[in-house]
Amino acid sequence: MFTGIITDVGRLREVTRITGSARETAWGDTRMVVETGYNTASIDIGASIAHSGACMTVVDKGTGWYAFDVSDESLDKTTLGQWEPGHRINLERALTGADELGGHMVTGHVDQTARCLSRETVAGSTRFHIAVPDALAFAIAPKGSVTVDGVSLTVNDVSDGAFMLNIIPHTAEVTTLGDLQPGDEVNLEIDVIARYVARYLQHMKA
Repeated sequence: MFTGIITDVGRLREVTRITGSARETAWGDTRMVVETGYNTASIDIGASIAHSGACMTVVDKGTGWYAFDVSDESLDKTTLGQWEPGHRINLERALTGADELGGHMVTGHVDQTARCLSRETVAGSTRFHIAVPDALAFAIAPKGSVTVDGVSLTVNDVSDGAFMLNIIPHTAEVTTLGDLQPGDEVNLEIDVIARYVARYLQHMKA
């Protein structure tokens, strides 16, 4: 589990794609190597780290870097399939019992990608409009929580097939959202509480 509070912005150093007969190896379909400011000596092999909202398992590491494997499913369902070396990544390590729950409960399971529709500066902050995928519209509500590229944010408004967010300067500086431009795709995870409430109501109607 995570909270959507970014603790490092890493950089993708290397992407190795496995094709053909090499798929029969122990590797996944794609291996990615990330440069990080984390003390990698404190990261166990098998640890979970959220990468712009997508939870991945550490399979190798060295000083200042670690690697994880990505399945074709994850490449298809997230923005990871678009990443190339040099790409900046919002990073968050998994919660421990001593961590402060500063955002909201985040699973690291991306529901869908969405497109940034607009960006404007408003009173020193940055306002974004993000397209609402039809399948997730039920869970996007004003003043509700949503995870955008791994960042826990509050929805300010919902209208015309989009939701609006305001990003304060600090958030823009310490996450990749400061780089987000119209046309860019982001990873979305809806509030886990909304997910189960919707499932419960669906069950009650059956």
